[in-house]
Amino acid sequence: MRAGFAGLLLLGAAFFACSSDDDAETQPSGGWSPGTIFTTPREPSARGFVDRRGLIHAHSVHSHDACDGQPKDDAGAVNAPCLKDFRAGLCASRHDFVMLTDHNDSFGSTEYPESLLFDASQGDVLVERDGAPVANRLACPDGNPPLVLAGTESGFMPVGIERHVAPTAAERGAVYGAETAEAIAKLKEVGAVVLVQHTEDWTVEQLGELPLDGFEMFNLHANTIIGAGAAIGLIADLKEPELLPYPDLVLLPIVSEDKRYLERWGTVLASGKKRVTTMGTDCHQNTFKDILPDGERIDSYRRMMGWFSNHLLVKPDAGGSYADLELKEALRSGRLYGAFEVLGFPEGFDFHAKTGAGVAEMGGEVALGDAPELVAKLPKVKELDPSVKRPDFVVRLLRAKSGGWDVVKETAEDLAHVPSEPGAYRVEVRMKPRHLLPHLSSYADLAEKDFVWIYSNAVYVK
Repeated sequence: MRAGFAGLLLLGAAFFACSSDDDAETQPSGGWSPGTIFTTPREPSARGFVDRRGLIHAHSVHSHDACDGQPKDDAGAVNAPCLKDFRAGLCASRHDFVMLTDHNDSFGSTEYPESLLFDASQGDVLVERDGAPVANRLACPDGNPPLVLAGTESGFMPVGIERHVAPTAAERGAVYGAETAEAIAKLKEVGAVVLVQHTEDWTVEQLGELPLDGFEMFNLHANTIIGAGAAIGLIADLKEPELLPYPDLVLLPIVSEDKRYLERWGTVLASGKKRVTTMGTDCHQNTFKDILPDGERIDSYRRMMGWFSNHLLVKPDAGGSYADLELKEALRSGRLYGAFEVLGFPEGFDFHAKTGAGVAEMGGEVALGDAPELVAKLPKVKELDPSVKRPDFVVRLLRAKSGGWDVVKETAEDLAHVPSEPGAYRVEVRMKPRHLLPHLSSYADLAEKDFVWIYSNAVYVK
């Protein structure tokens, strides 16, 4: 948790004491509404991928600052209620995977499979390789177990670590805490996809010159800090909960695009580097203990986990299933888009390049001389309540440049474009969420605000 964010949240926490279940507003019935969660389609797409959504950057009881700073007691026993909240939140948000990023001071001394949150008594099933655990299928009541992968937020943010890099905690910490190319090599030897957290803390030179796999295109904690101005008005309204948006929308007045992330992202890709970019929830359940009208604490794992996610286009194995290796292959390859499902679950999004020779997915490369066509499909909000106003959509095609991105084309329909110059091209889908109007209370103006709904990764035209 960043210090500035913690201070902002503590400033407003006391105001929530007056919240009660009686303040909950009546919501429209039928179709999608805030808090509605859908599972991803089970069947592969026409190009053979399954869309699997999940978290990349999440903290469990194996992070020192999770669980209101009390993830474990003095004897090392985990905070069972907080672990239960994590598991319940992961199941309720119906994610297909979570790539944990626990801090090294606890993760480095936690052995596998405990680092995977494995609990046989709950019905969890380990994924093993060479006789050792590498991932955990965490049991959920709906019968769709999310895959839990281990990782750490230390020097870098390696995810999908299959085993510790060294025998002792001290030796592990020396690697996990380092910010060198040598540390990256050691992390990749144990199966990690090496990302960095909090892109705002890294220079363009570091992001481009270190042999990283990628970095974050959005981080909720960092983003909330820059929204401090909007938070002042929100904090003033905490004394009167009836003025607040529906509980799962409570951060909507604060969250915005982060210029620092977009500038670094564009500059690195414009230099000719390839990097996958991810969305960081950075959930800890460690700041807002107070209860909103829906009966949950403000920063509950479920609430934070449901806000947005990373969608990986996964290539199933020969038997039609997938595990940690298939997830990490998709991540390394850049077949990822991020979606703010708090605005509505996207259905039908697609971005790729077509040539006479075939298709290049996100993260892929095509030659300018092959006259590629960049194609983006405008999604819809899945099962949108038919009684509400329609949201307003815009699809943008952008090209990376030093200092950010140029808008190449913009449309309110499916997009197709044949580029005339090489570069890294990505798509974003923007939305004015007019369908949220019944849920916004005194923040009704947000229904006309332009929000990013989807960030794609890039296709590279050479």
